[in-house]
Amino acid sequence: MDDYSECLDIARQELKLAQAALRRDLAAYPAPIAGCDEQFNHLLDQRERVRNALAALEAPNFVPTPRKLSPGRSIESR
Repeated sequence: MDDYSECLDIARQELKLAQAALRRDLAAYPAPIAGCDEQFNHLLDQRERVRNALAALEAPNFVPTPRKLSPGRSIESR
């Protein structure tokens, strides 16, 4: 396995652990007063950041490949 693939797998595992910890913390948190509980809002923010990071790791990225002219030819190679 390539080093970067292993790093990405570790990142996914760590983010999933963080997601589980946040889920536990949110479930155990006492009922907040909507919009007034800074600590609860911070947990919600962290949960969204972890969710976004996992989604970014899973999303395919389009990387355009430039076409190059073949030596001695005036048309693009395909």
